[in-house]
Amino acid sequence: MKFKASQIAEILEGTIIGNPDEEVSKLSKIEEGEKESLTFLANPKYLKYIYTTNASIVIVNDDFVSEGTISSTLIKVKDAYKSFSTLLEYYNQVKMNKTGIEQPSFISDTATHGENLYLGAFSYMGENVKVGNNVKIYPNSYIGDNVTIGNDVVIFSGAKIYSDCIIGNNCVINSGVIIGADGFGFAPNEKGEFHKVPQIGNVILEDNVDVGAATTIDRATLGSTIIRKGVKLDNQIQIAHNVDIGKNTVIAAQTGIAGSTKIGESCQIGGQVGIAGHIIIGNNVKVQAQSGIGRNIKDNEALQGSPSFGYSDWNKSYVHFKNLPKLAKTIHKLEKKLGIND
Repeated sequence: MKFKASQIAEILEGTIIGNPDEEVSKLSKIEEGEKESLTFLANPKYLKYIYTTNASIVIVNDDFVSEGTISSTLIKVKDAYKSFSTLLEYYNQVKMNKTGIEQPSFISDTATHGENLYLGAFSYMGENVKVGNNVKIYPNSYIGDNVTIGNDVVIFSGAKIYSDCIIGNNCVINSGVIIGADGFGFAPNEKGEFHKVPQIGNVILEDNVDVGAATTIDRATLGSTIIRKGVKLDNQIQIAHNVDIGKNTVIAAQTGIAGSTKIGESCQIGGQVGIAGHIIIGNNVKVQAQSGIGRNIKDNEALQGSPSFGYSDWNKSYVHFKNLPKLAKTIHKLEKKLGIND
């Protein structure tokens, strides 16, 4: 796939300095640029590379002034970084512009779908499934019975959506994601054996939710596990049954959230955080990586540690943690001087 400088400039509303017919077919870092590649310059730290790069086209800020010979064609824009991001989005849309139903695949007679469906080979769509417009379901995906999927959803290869789950508009579900597997519900009997408690609820993803690769979201025992509007989930996260995550919250990789916990809006949760069940976390809470949360958290708290406590207090305490060997040695000297423990 090739693009001319004139086409790129039109998309970005930029000005061309050089050859409008210069073509590119790939992207590169400015310091690694080669012929037929497109790159950008936004950070002054990389300014020197614009005079040595072999990239065919470089996107630069409007206020860029050359102080030497440049072999590349330039496209001047208001904000080079934002423009490059816009171009990446456009490129991604073109690259992913697939439609049609590949074979072999299976669609139940009772399933319905909107316009511009892409269903990849070896995918399965069960009974009474309802799929909106412009949905892309990549190969080897499973859509269980009674699932509802909104418009403009992308489901990458190998994802599994179990029965009765609901996916909103503009969601992205990456490879290996499992939505709607049974929650971890077992009841012991008098012999100490564990018997499975049926999990008959579902999972609801509201609009604009992103789910990272290999993340699992369990169905509710009763009712729904709910991931609300605008939530962004990283890879390899475990979300247990009946969890409710508030809108615009972001959660980094390998975090685990136990059952029936409610997380507020606009929270930021770092990687490898462990969150206990049946607790409530407020809005705008920030949790540092590898923290353990075992209690209710008020709005606007910042936490670190396991078990976690206030981020500012943790930083102050850490000064003492790392000095414990030195403090112990000092105490031992004082004890010796005072004749203690002789």
